[in-house]
Amino acid sequence: MKLIFRSADRESVHEPRYWTFFSRELLPCGSDRSAKRRDDTMDTTNTRATVLLQLGESMTSQVISPFAPQLIRDLGVAGGDETKVGYYVGMLYSVFFLTEACTVLHWSQLSDKVGRKPAILIGTFGLSISMYYFGLSTTFLGVIFSRASNGALNGNIAVMKSMVTELTDSTNIAQAFAYNSLAWASGGTLGPFIGGLLARPAERFPSIFGNNAFLKKHPYFLPCAVPATYSACAWLIAYLFLKETVQRPISIRELVFKSANKSRPSTNPDTIITEDTNRPLPLKSLLVTRVVVAGSNYVFLSLVDISFRVVQPLFLSTPIALGGLGLPPSTIGSILSFFGIIHGIFQVFFFAKINDRWGPKRVFLAGIGVCIPLYLLFPVINYLASTQGLMPVVWAAVFVQATLSIPLNCAYGAIFIFIAAATPNKASVGATNGLCQVAVCVARGLGPGIVSSLFSLSIAHGWFGGYLVYYMFVMVVGVALFVGSKLPHSL
Repeated sequence: MKLIFRSADRESVHEPRYWTFFSRELLPCGSDRSAKRRDDTMDTTNTRATVLLQLGESMTSQVISPFAPQLIRDLGVAGGDETKVGYYVGMLYSVFFLTEACTVLHWSQLSDKVGRKPAILIGTFGLSISMYYFGLSTTFLGVIFSRASNGALNGNIAVMKSMVTELTDSTNIAQAFAYNSLAWASGGTLGPFIGGLLARPAERFPSIFGNNAFLKKHPYFLPCAVPATYSACAWLIAYLFLKETVQRPISIRELVFKSANKSRPSTNPDTIITEDTNRPLPLKSLLVTRVVVAGSNYVFLSLVDISFRVVQPLFLSTPIALGGLGLPPSTIGSILSFFGIIHGIFQVFFFAKINDRWGPKRVFLAGIGVCIPLYLLFPVINYLASTQGLMPVVWAAVFVQATLSIPLNCAYGAIFIFIAAATPNKASVGATNGLCQVAVCVARGLGPGIVSSLFSLSIAHGWFGGYLVYYMFVMVVGVALFVGSKLPHSL
């Protein structure tokens, strides 16, 4: 395949290899690994704004983790059957990603045309409103609707990754995605901590909230209100300080009332021709090998990761006799917060250096590979708890699991670099990220339902001692490693 870019003064032909389209330069990825990192070229105002915005998204997505199983029990939808709790918890996670899958590409394409800022503002506003509604919901249908609304309105994930790509060049993209990962890790720390601390406040803090009828009726409103309010504040910061990165955005009015000019189609299916490298390419032109390979690996990484994130709180809350640890939401929140802290510290201080030394492919494969012992530790931890109780050896095993999960988070920064490198042209950054995000959202939408159902079925039927779900996903990790081997060794 060849990419031919024509302009008034030159025509250039690029052979099929990975190239990175950044806002300031076009460089072969990996060609500057020994070059001095130029963090000063990044727009610090926008970089800080995107970190703050993504912190809100991460907090919102993680805050329900400690109390989601207890919420299902309180709603009574499981009918008191502990083995069914996993089904409904999986639905809470799945509905968000399935509705997001239906809209994220449209948000990404819209941001390529009208700019990143309008899409981000709409998504952040929807994030805040839907979280308030989640906390006020008293029925299972209500919480499902709020999660679906959250997913449908939230196109920020792909849009902000596009903005990060446009803010960087090949000398600092790894560090930029480390900051991106810091935001998610920090949210992964604060979200579970807030969820575990503030859930059911009338019971946990009777001297303060014991007489509050509102919080007795809505025991999960307070933990939901904190990230919702933060998102509202982040919206204001974005409105005031976030700068547009799309070079020539059009107004929404112009987009609605005027027809877009159509690009002249290529007569050669193996060649993409555009008269302007600043014009977004049609979707079919984005489905080139390098985008498909990078996107496929992003899908498998997300499937493996979301499955772990769903199983972890289920495992921690399930009674020891049924294969878990039987911990309360407050303790679960503390454990998940601990995971987030070590991830954030590692990402900021070590990811860029490790990526420069090993390269993104090795970092990615290492992140996928550690999932094998990561999953196998669940039955080991349960065995230790069932034979010795919650003794120090159990907490030591939990610490080992937390440590092993660090490379898994680093794999995200690595695959984001591959996706940025695979983008056919600068004007299609949003669409490329959106296309990959659609596939990822489908995986994240189906993954929680599948893994939580397997978790419940394994317990209910005692398959492989109740541990079948972990062995199944070890096999999925094997497939993910095979797909990861198709990534290029150098960019």
